[in-house]
Amino acid sequence: MFIISDDLKASVLGCYGDPHCKTPHIDALARRGMLFRHAYCQGTWCAPSRESFMHSRYEGKSDINLGKHFRDNGWYSARVGKIYHMRVPGDIIDGTDGLDVASSWTEKFNSSGLEAHTPGDYACLNQNIFTTSLENRESTKMKHRMFVTVQYDGDGSDQPDHKSATKACELIAEHKDDPFFLAVGFVRPHYPMVAPRQYFAPYPWQQIELPATVDDDLADIPKQGIANTVSTTNAIGKYPDNQKRMWTGYYASVAFMDRQVGRVVDALDQAGLRDSTAIVFTSDHGYHLGEHGFWQKSNLHEEVLRVPLVISAPGFKTGETDSVVELVDIFPTLSQLAGLPIPDSVQGKSLVPILADPRAKVKDAALSFHKGHSLRTDRWHLMRYKDGSAELYDMKSDPAEFTNLAGAPGYAAKLKQLDRQLDKTLEANGLNK
Repeated sequence: MFIISDDLKASVLGCYGDPHCKTPHIDALARRGMLFRHAYCQGTWCAPSRESFMHSRYEGKSDINLGKHFRDNGWYSARVGKIYHMRVPGDIIDGTDGLDVASSWTEKFNSSGLEAHTPGDYACLNQNIFTTSLENRESTKMKHRMFVTVQYDGDGSDQPDHKSATKACELIAEHKDDPFFLAVGFVRPHYPMVAPRQYFAPYPWQQIELPATVDDDLADIPKQGIANTVSTTNAIGKYPDNQKRMWTGYYASVAFMDRQVGRVVDALDQAGLRDSTAIVFTSDHGYHLGEHGFWQKSNLHEEVLRVPLVISAPGFKTGETDSVVELVDIFPTLSQLAGLPIPDSVQGKSLVPILADPRAKVKDAALSFHKGHSLRTDRWHLMRYKDGSAELYDMKSDPAEFTNLAGAPGYAAKLKQLDRQLDKTLEANGLNK
């Protein structure tokens, strides 16, 4: 069972330390599995990340993918919702496949929804628009769609994630006597952040505390490291209260998605499959909600790269691990857990040794890509851009990445050492510097 959320930062979940967001179902899954505190994506937005973990390739694809591997070995393989890239909201409204790879699946099911056009209280927060009208709402390919929330009166059954959970539960019951690989892709908390009103209620915007900031925070970040959407140039910067409302919408969307995760896991229990089924929960990448004044994704900072990863596998210990791992590691891990060979094309490493012993390590660093490369070790974070600029952070003393040490006195040797390590890692995986 492979469950993936969309645009979900690790730090927002209760099991990762958020004191506000209510994620009881993911938290319960974490208690019955292994929680990876330092899991990192490779691509920094939906399409490259999903291609990467489905093929276990840092960049590009191969002839074999995760779903096809199970199919080729006699397993039923199904997709419900978004696994490969889909345009959200475009493909969700249209009920279309996006960049799906047909060879992955025995069957596939799309889950459609009205998205921003859901009747209810609509807000476009960077434009300071609040209305119940269905006219002129920001939607597919429109430039302000990233700042849309909708809260409405309903039970959520009309939403794509609820539909995906329902279909997944049906497939579990239908195939409980067969070996199956079931991939369930939830689209929340990806914008537009739509959820029933009761999921917004626990997070009144007046009680939200915005991320800490420092003066001249962007002064030591090179141009290549600046996010595409920043409070200093986007109208969201003019509305601090609406920035808080963004957090409310995000929390509400996460809580609604969490409920759907619970429904799917409960279905495994009801089918008597929990003790014979490996469950993976993760996200394609993280998200900025005002940290450094940044919004959304597509950059190499920690809030984007760090993702939740929980693996609950029969016969293994529960617990937490600080070992650095990557999303490309999911393919070989599931292969080994299922007793399948690991294809030669795979670049990730099986995490089974860590499931057996949370102190184990399978790699020294995580590699990510955007306008250059990121190397994330257990303590250090190097970002090296194609124009030669760089960022370096000591994640032990500066976990929020406020002080770029790349040009600071006393760090030249560390920068050079990490630079060499990055080059070796790229070379070992046949990648260009």
